[in-house]
Amino acid sequence: AGAGKVMYAGSGIRGYGNLVIVKHNNSLLSAYAHNRTIVVKEGQSVTKGQMIAEMGDSDADSVKLHFEIRQQGKPVDPSKFLPNR
Repeated sequence: AGAGKVMYAGSGIRGYGNLVIVKHNNSLLSAYAHNRTIVVKEGQSVTKGQMIAEMGDSDADSVKLHFEIRQQGKPVDPSKFLPNR
């Protein structure tokens, strides 16, 4: 979704499969779950549009991407933070 720092890259959170969490600022995180392969490491800086993982079906019944924006730790509507299409 945007530039930030990888805060988590792994499979230790049940229900999310291979998960990447990117911190964008002190209050915003984005989460990308059910990846087949993670291509970034914790602590790595990433840029908008950079590939961070390959979509997959880890801990899911089909190939899909679970995407969340969290503000102050709570899930919020991502359309308020993403550019218009």
